[in-house]
Amino acid sequence: QVQLVESGGGLVQPGGSLRLSCTVSGSIFIVYAMGWYRQAPGKERELVAAITSGGSTRYSDSVKGRFTISRDNAKKMVYLQMNSLKPDDTAVHYCNYNPYRPSYWGQGTQVTVSS
Repeated sequence: QVQLVESGGGLVQPGGSLRLSCTVSGSIFIVYAMGWYRQAPGKERELVAAITSGGSTRYSDSVKGRFTISRDNAKKMVYLQMNSLKPDDTAVHYCNYNPYRPSYWGQGTQVTVSS
C-alpha cells in the first residue's frame, strides 16, 4: 500500500525559508515522477513543483526562482526547499505522484507565512 507522508511545515516570517520533506513507502519510487502541490483556503489545489524520475524539474510561475524540488531515490524521499517565502505561499502543502493519484493524498503539512 502506497503511503505519502509530508513534514517540515511551520510558521515563518516573510522572506524566510522552509524545507519540506515527503517520505514515500510501498511503491517502486524510482520510476515515478513526483510533485509538490498546495491548497490555500478557498482555492483549488495546485501543482507548484514537479520532478521526473531522471531529475528534470519544472515550477509554477508563482514559485519559480524561489522553490527547488529534489529527490533521493535511494531514500524514497522528495524535498521542497522554499526560499523568499511570501504570505501568498500560506497553504497546506502535499506531495503526490505527477500526475497525482487521488487515493494517495496524505495529511499534508501546513505552511504559514506571516509577520
